[in-house]
Amino acid sequence: MKKILNIFSSKKSIKEKIKIQVDNRERNSLVPSLLSKDFNIEWKQLPVADYIVKDIAIERKTVSDLKSSIINKRIISQLLELKQYPKHLLLVEGILDKDLYNGGIHENALRGFLLSVALEFQTPIIFTHNEEDTAKYLYVLAKKDKSPESGLRASKILLSKEEQIQFILEGFPNVGPAKAKALIKKFKSLKNIFDASEEELKEILGARAKDFKGFLD
Repeated sequence: MKKILNIFSSKKSIKEKIKIQVDNRERNSLVPSLLSKDFNIEWKQLPVADYIVKDIAIERKTVSDLKSSIINKRIISQLLELKQYPKHLLLVEGILDKDLYNGGIHENALRGFLLSVALEFQTPIIFTHNEEDTAKYLYVLAKKDKSPESGLRASKILLSKEEQIQFILEGFPNVGPAKAKALIKKFKSLKNIFDASEEELKEILGARAKDFKGFLD
């Protein structure tokens, strides 16, 4: 009896799907689900970024996430951590003029921040309309000619005590980096700053000293 050739038993290896690493916090997003049709999604607790596509780190933020992270200063450490990857980008999702510039933060402050991201942090920014649009960008990125893996192991950046104190102070209204550093230099600790009188604070904060004390109370 003539042996029938099994065309499915070819020894040629089946081409593996490209792997995309996704942070566990993205499980509620539609983006990984859309990508899973074409790519191998690997869920991980990523120390840096939300997606790693062929050694490119992507921090994904919705418009509301972006605004809140600017207000609480969390975005600063995230951008610094992102720069551990030679190739990285900030992806802002849900960009519509009415949403971008309304509520939460003054429109010129937001424009100034976006300029800082591009010029000072040297981080490219991609704007997408929604989760489907985000998935399409990541699809195109993953399908581009593959670059060699660098084996980079990124990690959270540990801030010094003085840097942590500075971030806390900058979270107060009208306290920028310069005033925060001046307060630290003069009073040495958060306790001393918070215990200082309005008159003592006026030397650095001026008329804003009253608002600062009022915020503490």
